[in-house]
Amino acid sequence: MHSVWKTSIRFTLVTTLLLGLGYPLLVTGIAKVVFPHQAGGSLIQLNDGTVIGSELLAQSFTSDRYFHPRPSAAGNGYDATASGGSNLAQSSKTLVTRIQGDIDKLAAANPGKPVPIDLVTTSASGLDPDITPDAAYYQVPRVAKARSLSEESVRTLVGQQITPRQLGLLGEPRVNVLELNRALDNLAK
Repeated sequence: MHSVWKTSIRFTLVTTLLLGLGYPLLVTGIAKVVFPHQAGGSLIQLNDGTVIGSELLAQSFTSDRYFHPRPSAAGNGYDATASGGSNLAQSSKTLVTRIQGDIDKLAAANPGKPVPIDLVTTSASGLDPDITPDAAYYQVPRVAKARSLSEESVRTLVGQQITPRQLGLLGEPRVNVLELNRALDNLAK
């Protein structure tokens, strides 16, 4: 019986070291060599090296001068430490009231045009950095007016920022809001 305990303890220690420490370190090391940008968090930096965000996480943009991401239910909004949806059902009065308020606000700024669904609904994580091309194009008149730019130049910029489906069939075309806003700032210079 005594040798069974020793064997069990040794096995637990060895597997803990190999699978709990060794394997994660190996995979992390390989990732840092093969995919250094992604392994580092897909951070976006300015030319001076200042980190302004990540390609993978939405940020709050509220100024009319910028494109806005999807609404967020994560913590106090776009909080990566509290990601998640609101878990409100479609029948929830709170959810319906919030969505209708968002639709009314957006429709007032762009009368006669249907509001894209991703501008009024949150993603499952609350941190989705991308919007549909329709949602980006919908915001063009507001952004162009706030920046005193032509709608055509802003529309062209949105078209340049569209990421197509992967391998031509996986996912949907999308626009990363942070990258679009960076390109917008560079356009205005």
